[in-house]
Amino acid sequence: MLISGFLKKAGGLRVKEVFSHYTNYKMKTILIFILLFLFIPFSFPGNIEKENNQVSLSANAGNDAVTRDKTEFTIVSFGSGGQIKMIYDRRHRPQSVFLNNKVYIVYNGGASMSAEDKERTYPFVTSFNPKTGVLSSPIQLGTKGSHDHHYCPIIWVDNNDFFHILSGNHSTAGTHLISKKRADIGESAADWTVAPQVRHSLSYPTVYNIYDNKKLMYFRTGEHRSAWTYLISSDEGKTWTGPKNNVVDLNAGGETTDENFKLGLPEWASYETCLPGKDGKFLHVAFCYYDDNKKNIPDKFYNPRYHTEKNLDLKYNLYYVKINLQTHEVKNFAGETVRTPVDLAEANYRCKIWDTDWRGSGIPPEIIIDENNNPAFLHMLSEDTPEQFNYYYVRYVKNEWKETVIAPSDHFWNSSYLKLDGKGVLHAYLIMSNGKYDRGKGINRYGGGNIEEWCSYDKGNTWKRIQNLIQGNPEYRGWKFNNIQPVEDPKGNIIDNMLLFYGWKDEATSETKGFLLYDKK
Repeated sequence: MLISGFLKKAGGLRVKEVFSHYTNYKMKTILIFILLFLFIPFSFPGNIEKENNQVSLSANAGNDAVTRDKTEFTIVSFGSGGQIKMIYDRRHRPQSVFLNNKVYIVYNGGASMSAEDKERTYPFVTSFNPKTGVLSSPIQLGTKGSHDHHYCPIIWVDNNDFFHILSGNHSTAGTHLISKKRADIGESAADWTVAPQVRHSLSYPTVYNIYDNKKLMYFRTGEHRSAWTYLISSDEGKTWTGPKNNVVDLNAGGETTDENFKLGLPEWASYETCLPGKDGKFLHVAFCYYDDNKKNIPDKFYNPRYHTEKNLDLKYNLYYVKINLQTHEVKNFAGETVRTPVDLAEANYRCKIWDTDWRGSGIPPEIIIDENNNPAFLHMLSEDTPEQFNYYYVRYVKNEWKETVIAPSDHFWNSSYLKLDGKGVLHAYLIMSNGKYDRGKGINRYGGGNIEEWCSYDKGNTWKRIQNLIQGNPEYRGWKFNNIQPVEDPKGNIIDNMLLFYGWKDEATSETKGFLLYDKK
């Protein structure tokens, strides 16, 4: 009433006359602030747009939210002579573990500083103390080395605080090492002992802590068309046992024996990721399928959306299963029991949660558990052309799956990271590039770019760019980065404000370095 009356008077009186009607000191103060608001211009945050991108997203949280959510990271580099995927993408984890206030990191390195693509590298382990800023001398754990980037090591800690490192796995048994001392990586390879092999053949091993402090390893059993399954150890990695049937084997439904069949034998294959539930009794598995097509038959590569017979190297659709790790029963999202191993027919009938209509990805999706205890996904798909991509947030809302664009991407091998914090805010750490798609023979063929943090404050319905994590450091201007991942403790708890990835500057040499971002506070 008071403000309304004042504005009416202000329409027909001079300011001096208006003040004469209000002699109360407090009222005058209020009126002065109102006048200042009316006559002093203010600027408001607008929309955030990126040039040359397929989408532009609105800024919904305002500048205050951006400032509040920014973290002042410190960057530490490690590892010389790295190559492609010296720190691996999300199919092959973890490459770090946090124990007794130190981060322990494994990676592939040791190539010459002027290394050409596919030069021999070796497994290394190092440690970093965030409180003192001390990075230990790297320890080389093998002398044989390999040109195969799939041989990247992984690391975990057992219940007695001994470190385990597994490396050299690409349809091979690899090498399983255990530290000789508790919570100590030692000073050389002599401080490690060879442990029993996990299995005679595995690829893309990923290890998690599950119920009763057991360890689970999910992996592909052999080459591209082989099955995916898991093993569990309850005796600190000495022995491993698993389900009677593999989880996914897209060719398990049988192959045609008709030699005159134009398209040849079915060669269905999948790329997969997984995440244990909060109680460690269930395993969430997501996967996409593709035709491995070893003979490069053009008809088998044909994509009806893009009208091409070229090998686009895309993986299609999004499938999901949930495994009861105590009974080994496998179910789909609706709770129906699924026949194992899951072949392509069963996957399409019972497990498909997103038919992508011939849009594809390279990297399989990142998985989180959302606020409703359902799986949710960070996924990437091609769009109008097979060289344009968008990041999507995929979740289950009101009895249906919903997909929302987060931001554009220019490469299907950009391996990003998604986190839901304790306040319900979603954080997507995205590999963002300059819009130039590169499928050349160099290191750029596996993606790479800047690392940007995007957040959603409304359960994934809208997203806002918060910050570029590396931009403020002039030393790494012009570098590309990829395969960002969290740092976790031995039980799988995520360490806040600590991120691991790798990067490179010169594509011609293919020499890469590892990086750790952390908050000194």
